[in-house]
Amino acid sequence: MTSADASDSPRRPAGAGRNYRLLTAAAVVTSLGSNGALIASAFAVLEAGGDGGDVGLVAAARTLPLVVFLLIGGAVADRLPRHRVMVTANTLNCLSQAVFAALVLAGHPRLWQMMLLSALGGTGQAFFSPAAEGMLMSSVTGEQASRAFALFRMAMQGAGLGGAALGGAMVAAVGPGWVLAADAAAFAVAGSLRSFLDVSHIPPRAPGGGMIADVREGWREFSGRPWLWGIVVQFSIANAVLGAADSVYGPLVARDDLGGAGPWGLALGFFGAGTVAGALLMTRWKPRRLLLAGTLCVFPMALPSAALAIPTPVGVLCAVMFLSGSLVEVFGVSWMTALHQEIPEEKLSRVSAYDWFGSIALMPLAAALAGPAEAALGRGAALWGCSALIVLVTAAVLAVPDVRNLRRTARPLLPETPGTPADSERPVGGLG
Repeated sequence: MTSADASDSPRRPAGAGRNYRLLTAAAVVTSLGSNGALIASAFAVLEAGGDGGDVGLVAAARTLPLVVFLLIGGAVADRLPRHRVMVTANTLNCLSQAVFAALVLAGHPRLWQMMLLSALGGTGQAFFSPAAEGMLMSSVTGEQASRAFALFRMAMQGAGLGGAALGGAMVAAVGPGWVLAADAAAFAVAGSLRSFLDVSHIPPRAPGGGMIADVREGWREFSGRPWLWGIVVQFSIANAVLGAADSVYGPLVARDDLGGAGPWGLALGFFGAGTVAGALLMTRWKPRRLLLAGTLCVFPMALPSAALAIPTPVGVLCAVMFLSGSLVEVFGVSWMTALHQEIPEEKLSRVSAYDWFGSIALMPLAAALAGPAEAALGRGAALWGCSALIVLVTAAVLAVPDVRNLRRTARPLLPETPGTPADSERPVGGLG
């Protein structure tokens, strides 16, 4: 990538060239389709005669292979050209959604068919996500990396917000089958864009000792950095309780105290708008201590559960959701910048896989325990418990010195040489 290519647009940060543009465009397309498809799949189950439990089964069928195959997907993405892994995964998602759409449009799809197709989609996502994160991080260079990540996330979050609104309207207007078909088309377009990615700047991978050895090497890279595994454990718990609050308690509170699904959908929309605002903020703000600033911005994630526990009026809930969405995006950009800065390029996908795995591993369990917790403690106490857990795990991770001290640096991270320890490239914390 030449300097002219990197700076030919004032809207794009230096160090972000053709690959960055392709990745951003493809992410916008898939975010538009996938967020609408989440709504469409739920209504497809209900229109086929299913109930809330059946909707949960279809959602779980997607989540389970995502958890099972993530670590393998990370190893594959660091062993093979990442763009080929991404395109293959997009092809699988395209075909599974196309068949799902055809069954829904034909009428009366069976539950096992919808579960199987959702599982195929989750499998594709398990291989896609580590490859995509590694590819994005390798597509930008220099001190403008954080701005590039912020712009990428702003585009993706904005598309997701629009996709959810558009998908809901399309489900009401033309039915869920056509929304699923549109999602299949979106995967086809995105896969085509990603097939044009240039990987010539990425050094050839050295021959490894096999898939299991690659997974173990990723584990050594992950477990050898306290700031890395500490924050992943933090978000494993935080995401689990947030997922329970959003998917189980939020709709129940909305039904009983806020006036129904409309106000809850509005609150979720404000959260999405907040993430766009937070990403916009991070195009300008460059906190010196990346993880300290990001982690401090995680504390407000406890506010939505508290607002539901009270419960607050809809206007207050929307304001809380907007604030928490904007601040958690500060963490998201800071986290991506830290990974880009500290992790060797040839291990980015494996580390990303452990990050993804930790972030979602407890979510199905938390969703399953939400009902029993409400029965045992009461809904208000369960929601206050969600808030307390987020505060506790966030405070705990601040006790890790590297979380407090890791500093931003523009110095590039060189590839490892064989036999180099995982944390020997530079002291964690860079200049600090």
